[in-house]
Amino acid sequence: MFLTDGELSEIKMFRRELHRNPEVSGEEAKTALRVTEVLSTTGPDQIVAGIGGHGLAAVYEGVTSGPTMMIRAELDGLPIEEIGDIPHRSTVPGRGHLCGHDGHMAILMALAKGLGRRRPARGRVVLMFQPAEENGAGAAAVLADPKFASLMPDMSLSLHNFPGIPLGHVLLKEGHVNCASQGMKVVLKGKTSHASYPEQGTAPTFVLARLLGDLTALGNNRPLGPDYSLVTVTHARLGEPAFGISPGEAQIWATLRTLTDEAMAALVSRAEQLVLTEAKAGRLQVEISYEDVFHQCYNSAEAVTVLRRALGDEGVSHDKTSSLLPMKASEDFGLFRTVAPAAMFFLGAGEDHPRLHNPDYDFPDELIATGSRVFMRAIRNILG
Repeated sequence: MFLTDGELSEIKMFRRELHRNPEVSGEEAKTALRVTEVLSTTGPDQIVAGIGGHGLAAVYEGVTSGPTMMIRAELDGLPIEEIGDIPHRSTVPGRGHLCGHDGHMAILMALAKGLGRRRPARGRVVLMFQPAEENGAGAAAVLADPKFASLMPDMSLSLHNFPGIPLGHVLLKEGHVNCASQGMKVVLKGKTSHASYPEQGTAPTFVLARLLGDLTALGNNRPLGPDYSLVTVTHARLGEPAFGISPGEAQIWATLRTLTDEAMAALVSRAEQLVLTEAKAGRLQVEISYEDVFHQCYNSAEAVTVLRRALGDEGVSHDKTSSLLPMKASEDFGLFRTVAPAAMFFLGAGEDHPRLHNPDYDFPDELIATGSRVFMRAIRNILG
């Protein structure tokens, strides 16, 4: 390990501090400020703040010119009440670091300490603390920010902890690793009337009822492959909670999911056509909007090769193929592949560990050393 036991202990305490103070997507101002304060002690050549919202990046310049390697972690927590009884349990009601982003940030902070002590021989390393991963908005905002141009990577790497596999074991494969998904919000508008004269209004009741089944039926839920699709209705509402009013408005929310971006475009087209047809038949106005948009996450061959070599050099057990990859869950890191080769590996959090987004989840501190060793080895192998 490139850190002393004392330094590693400090980073674990930093991780637990972050865990106690989670902020959700788009609200990570205090988290970013605290990360900046600790990063500053490592002596980076540059800290770029306010990227894509509350994002920030620390730059460590090599001795000579060369490629730029970017290592990415996430700043945000989740709008979930934590129920665990750990000493560092969240102090923010209704908020929790229940996906492990606090641990991912700690891994990058370990890298910062190592890079502050010994710069790369050439090129530079960019440690990117990205905002708003959980709602799919962060990576797109970072890429669209003019400040990102000066940080443009030649390769991007990331990780995500993965409960359900042995602690410290790694899953890594080339190709698709996460699905595309997006939240479709449909608002149907008719006209209210007195409940005793429903014929005097235009109620969306029957259109809503048909869409609940018909939207779901658009998905096939086949084994993950190019033709896979899934539509999950997550919320529906009809009218107001009153007995005297025939409803004049309804909402239905559904998550659309496919393996590829191309399949997502086709699924969106079919879903919109279905909604528009039903709304027209029911003499309703309709509004369709999208939130939580995630593109496919695809591991580039070049970046996977770099990670496999680092895993081997560090003696970290790993699978080149796995029935667990690709996974149905989404991850917005995939967008960084649009500017340079990119890959993410999945680091085991324990076979019996609480699952991601469970209210009693906590990131295993043991993974800080493993994750940071793999990344530092990848940096040294490429940049020296």
